[in-house]
Amino acid sequence: MPIDASSVVYILLELLIALLSVLGNVLVCWAVALNSNLQSITNLFVVSLAVADIAVGVLAIPFSIAISTGFCSSFYGCLFIACFVLVLTQSSIFSLLAIAVDRYIAIKIPLRYNSLVTGQRARGVIGVCWVLSVAIGLTPMLGWHKVSSGAPPSNGSCPPGMVRCLFEEVVVMDYMVYFNFFACVLLPLLLMLAIYLRIFMAARRQLKCIKMEAMPGVHKSRSTLQREVRAAKSLAIIVGLFAVCWLPLHIVNCFTLFCPQCQHAPAWVMYLAILFSHGNSVVNPFIYAYSIREFRHTFRRIVRHHVLGWHDPLPSVSSGSARASTRTSVADSCSLKVNGRDLCTERSSSSSCESSEPAGGARPDPDQACTDPNPAWPHPPSPAAPHPPNGDRQAPAVLEARRSRQGRALSPRQALHQLHSYSSHCLQLAEGS
Repeated sequence: MPIDASSVVYILLELLIALLSVLGNVLVCWAVALNSNLQSITNLFVVSLAVADIAVGVLAIPFSIAISTGFCSSFYGCLFIACFVLVLTQSSIFSLLAIAVDRYIAIKIPLRYNSLVTGQRARGVIGVCWVLSVAIGLTPMLGWHKVSSGAPPSNGSCPPGMVRCLFEEVVVMDYMVYFNFFACVLLPLLLMLAIYLRIFMAARRQLKCIKMEAMPGVHKSRSTLQREVRAAKSLAIIVGLFAVCWLPLHIVNCFTLFCPQCQHAPAWVMYLAILFSHGNSVVNPFIYAYSIREFRHTFRRIVRHHVLGWHDPLPSVSSGSARASTRTSVADSCSLKVNGRDLCTERSSSSSCESSEPAGGARPDPDQACTDPNPAWPHPPSPAAPHPPNGDRQAPAVLEARRSRQGRALSPRQALHQLHSYSSHCLQLAEGS
């Protein structure tokens, strides 16, 4: 079959779409595998959709280019090539439908989402979607196809037993319109439209209720719901673009079936409709990058670090500075007062208390109390002073301070515990006085 200028342009554009589709959707799968924040139930379906789009770029587009040239092939070989494209199309439809149902459950009944939508169930749904896609796409192989016995090639250019491999030469329009389009494409698209309308109505109602209630924790619930709505909007855009990209080709098929007396669509119209359908496999990664921040940041990280080999220096924080900041935060936060008097002494007073120990590690006299920096507050007598179980009268905070000065950094939990112990000791001193 001679290739004209429109065919050359079509083939070049198909190759470009195939390249972008593979690169973009591999990036999606890579991002989900790399970023644990993206490893959600919803993104399992997103990865399934990306795998179908990768297969479109690797297999379906080369098959479509081969079919467009009208090469000579066996009837069933050509039929299988045509059906394989339908399998991938149907898989994309079912993946989008599963995503819509998942988002509906997350927004409509969020309290039951984790119990209803589990990873095991999601993987099972994905498996069922692919099995159904294969069954629907390969239905023409079971007999719903044009008769192969007999019809000689239209131009006699193929040897006996071979046919010109063109889509309309092997697949009947009854299957493409009634079964594939009306039942397996249009019906799921209408169902997805209804689901997303329900999602946005439910989200709007919940946002109104949250706005009216001014309760503690409402801000967090509102931000979570708004994040879910933004994700639903992004996925609804994907559904809308899927419809825009695939409807032209199905409309052409409807004209072919319902208006046989009408003039056949020009080649460039068919090429444009096919390019639109395949171009849908390219747009999804760009939608993720534009509307979902986590995907955008992970894409940038992959390109900079793994593709270009750029490594951004990370700011390093020494243990000494971390230790100093921890101690400073503890000292600064100690501001307990009773009757206008400061009960929390400075760390320097604790140090002077420690330095009063006799040399050689001997224990201090139990009757000897630490010197209070405020002379107006005398220490309580020895019998009334609270003794720790081990007989050491030093405050727990002093012991913690000694350990921290030996080079061990305080964690935030330890710092809070030290502050609490120090405050309790100060209160005990105040009550004893």
